[in-house]
Amino acid sequence: METWLPIVIQLVAGALGGNLAGRRGEGAGMGTAGNTLAGAAGGVGLAQLLQLLGLGAGGGGMDLASLLTSILGGGVGGGVLAAIIGALMGGSRRTA
Repeated sequence: METWLPIVIQLVAGALGGNLAGRRGEGAGMGTAGNTLAGAAGGVGLAQLLQLLGLGAGGGGMDLASLLTSILGGGVGGGVLAAIIGALMGGSRRTA
């Protein structure tokens, strides 16, 4: 269970970050499902990369550094990847 908890936290934080970035961007959102999927992928990716670089504890421990790396890395990575994919895809164009 301890090895899966950081990944679940990264997925959730990434999904939240992706949806926040999708709402923030002017016409760059991909919809809720697209932002959630891109955010979850970016969240896990950046959080794992940070752990590989030695920022935060690796190995799925339950210490404070590992949890903060999972939450912050997941949220930021999810937001960044969702924003990049939304900008590249052109997002949902709104005409008003």
